[in-house]
Amino acid sequence: MATISHPAFRILIEKFGGCDEYFTEMINAGSLLTQGPFEKYYIDSTPVPEKLVWQLTGHDKKNMVEAARFLCDLPVLGLDINMGCSAPDIYKTGAGIGWMLKPMEETMDMVKGISDVLANKNSSMRLSVKLRLGDENFKDEDFFKFALALSENGVQLLTLHPRTKKEKLARPARYKYCEQLAQLMSEKNIPVYLNGNVKDWASYEYAVSQAPDCEGVMIARASVQKPWIFSEIKGSLSHTHTQVDMQDLAMEYISLVEKYQPQEFWKTRLQRFFSYYPMNFKFGHYAQSSFLNAKNNEDLRKKIEEFFYKCPEERFLSI
Repeated sequence: MATISHPAFRILIEKFGGCDEYFTEMINAGSLLTQGPFEKYYIDSTPVPEKLVWQLTGHDKKNMVEAARFLCDLPVLGLDINMGCSAPDIYKTGAGIGWMLKPMEETMDMVKGISDVLANKNSSMRLSVKLRLGDENFKDEDFFKFALALSENGVQLLTLHPRTKKEKLARPARYKYCEQLAQLMSEKNIPVYLNGNVKDWASYEYAVSQAPDCEGVMIARASVQKPWIFSEIKGSLSHTHTQVDMQDLAMEYISLVEKYQPQEFWKTRLQRFFSYYPMNFKFGHYAQSSFLNAKNNEDLRKKIEEFFYKCPEERFLSI
């Protein structure tokens, strides 16, 4: 959810009732410690800090531990170590899933360092890890051994995206591993969240039927297309029909990005959002192409108005 999980997006989700927890964009430990000009935007806990989880990434223990120490002074719900990102520019540095590919002693030393920081600071932050199954040649025994080691080094929650490093979204998520992990961790009173391929009520229902012992479901890309998906799944929309003005919602999001993100970020943040949002429309490809080719924010606003003028039937969506 890089370029997405920032305050502007969280405000949009909250507009429809919100969700239980928000994980931030990945916060780079090294960049945070050097206090670059944009780091303050990554650690803005607006609008609901009590629901927020800092998502930390980095490739070496020292920076990860020191960044955790810094984040402890910005209290939120939790701190999450990202061991799930499989983007080559991330894992090739040793970050993301790179931590699962290193000698386990090295990885657990980093995790224990962060856990000790939270304990020494008397922090109420929950320590969690998001992980995948591992590399393409992973073995079940090694994966569960790794997960157990995390639990023994202070991790209090695990989120599993049940794919390997190279498996893409086209491959079905292997929910059986989420269920097996949840059963294993139940002995230690450590909850497990499921992540992957949940995009509506039907896919949610299927996922939880395959992994009934998971205590939570993480939704990413589908929430960009449908900011109301959490309320829809939780049932608050099931007995009522609400009309969403899709033009006004798009305009509101642009204004929120302008308010909560630096100008240097506007283009990437808006392009990522408008890669998914047009999927709601019958003429989504046309809308997406038009929106992504906007020269600037004002041009984007103009193109949005033009789209709904040409396709008025797309403007109001019943949810």
